[in-house]
Amino acid sequence: MFASLQCFYIGFQPVPASSAIRALSVITIDNMQIVPETTTGRVLIQPGFAWDEQDAYLFDIDGTLLRDPDRIHMDSIASSIRRVTGFSVTMEGVPIHGSTDTAILSAACRQAGIPAEILEPQVKAILDAMCQTVADRRHEMKLRRMPGVEEALRHLAAKGALLGLATGNLEAIGWIKVEEAGLREWFRFGGFSDEYPIRAELVGSAARKARELAGKDARICVVGDTPRDIEAARANDLAVIAVATGSFSFDALAELQPEVCASSLADLMAMKRVAE
Repeated sequence: MFASLQCFYIGFQPVPASSAIRALSVITIDNMQIVPETTTGRVLIQPGFAWDEQDAYLFDIDGTLLRDPDRIHMDSIASSIRRVTGFSVTMEGVPIHGSTDTAILSAACRQAGIPAEILEPQVKAILDAMCQTVADRRHEMKLRRMPGVEEALRHLAAKGALLGLATGNLEAIGWIKVEEAGLREWFRFGGFSDEYPIRAELVGSAARKARELAGKDARICVVGDTPRDIEAARANDLAVIAVATGSFSFDALAELQPEVCASSLADLMAMKRVAE
């Protein structure tokens, strides 16, 4: 009954979409700090798409599962480039949202004018230094889960879905974040940017792993918070759930017509409870 219906919520009662009413409040789970809900709760589902009945889900990390307000991960890029090459770079002006660690590294170095012949032989050493920096500082991270993440993962797992990651993070850094956020138990595999600077390629890698585990005809859905997540899903003929918990608004994501667009996973789960 909720297919293609845009909903706002007060408590658990849906009201007309024309009424701009604040979304459900979010509580703290397992003593983890949850990002406060500050936007109007909305959910839009394309007709006929059963969002919680897919065989496998590929989750982005930053902006989708959690947020890293300390920027330990992002700061490791500039510090590692300086440590390995001696060149100083700035992250200001470098496209970050929806990008990959390897692409961000390349963009920062190009912006700083580091010659390719100097950079390329040292890329692996820089990536290794990034991973080591994050590992050394992992307990300093004050990661915040996004609203509804734990409930959504539990719900999908209970329905028998295979859960994996599809993230622009390097593999070692991605797993550290998920572990420090208390979410490691839910994920069996992942696609990362170590070998794939292009997001569509790492999503494709994760999808292949999902089909190895769930079957060659498995229905796979990407869950992300940026237009690039949607584009990467489309490039691999995958469905997508877009959540506006990162840097892009609900309206900006909805314009790209994902199968599901929600202001947060908390709102998507709230709609599920109402429907039941």
